[in-house]
Amino acid sequence: GFPLLPHLSHSDGKKVDLAFVYKNRFGEYNKRNPTLLGYGHVTPPKSRELDQPKVCAKKGYWQYSLLTSFVWFDKSDFVFDKVTNRDLLNIIVRHAKVRKVFLEPHLKARLNLQQKSKIRFHGCRAVRHDDHIHLQL
Repeated sequence: GFPLLPHLSHSDGKKVDLAFVYKNRFGEYNKRNPTLLGYGHVTPPKSRELDQPKVCAKKGYWQYSLLTSFVWFDKSDFVFDKVTNRDLLNIIVRHAKVRKVFLEPHLKARLNLQQKSKIRFHGCRAVRHDDHIHLQL
């Protein structure tokens, strides 16, 4: 019954957030958290990918990227590990108890994930999901 900010849900015990896997500037796995809360360090769309945050902002959803305004860190120490995150997400979506995973459309396309029907866009009313993995059991 207690919401987990900045989320609209998580009060039923069936939703879990997992951090992405990052490497540091030397190519080693980074064991630190990129931000104090773990949210806000995004892996943004590349120039040829769908820019969902921009689409949501144009529709007036000011809160969509709000957390990115409150985080400061050395980005070179948190490089998104495409291979490991893809493998992790493929393991997650294959699990029978996982019903859906929220992920930004550009990451879903970039990672070319299996069982794409479980991986969904969460809508503009929520916050971005290119800074963590949100799964629902």
